[in-house]
Amino acid sequence: MPSGSQPEFFIDRSLGRHVVPDALRTAGAAILVMADVYGERIGQGLADTEWLRDAGENGWVVLMKDDKIRYRPAELEALTTAGVRAFCLTNANLRGSEMAQRFVDQLPKITRIATEQRGPCIYGVYADGVRALWPK
Repeated sequence: MPSGSQPEFFIDRSLGRHVVPDALRTAGAAILVMADVYGERIGQGLADTEWLRDAGENGWVVLMKDDKIRYRPAELEALTTAGVRAFCLTNANLRGSEMAQRFVDQLPKITRIATEQRGPCIYGVYADGVRALWPK
């Protein structure tokens, strides 16, 4: 990603196709959802290792709900090999509107980290900020 340019965000299917992506688009973020890239049918069945590889190759910053990805060897290997910068919610029990609000509230910090930090890395997105989860 060229210095000074805004990141392009890839939204994992766990965050849905409308509420979170639409809120982030309204906030000015460039957003891709799984169905945009792969089509609805393929996107629903695509292995995490595949889209993580593609995200890294395309320089997309990943937004997701699955903070456990750092404990699954195949997904962590794909994220690491592809140099993915990922930001995830650490509370899986939020409603769609709450997830959207959390990402929108933290978008300036996410954008700053994504433009300054090289991958691979995983950050947690909290109500009160953004913190590194992996590597520590």
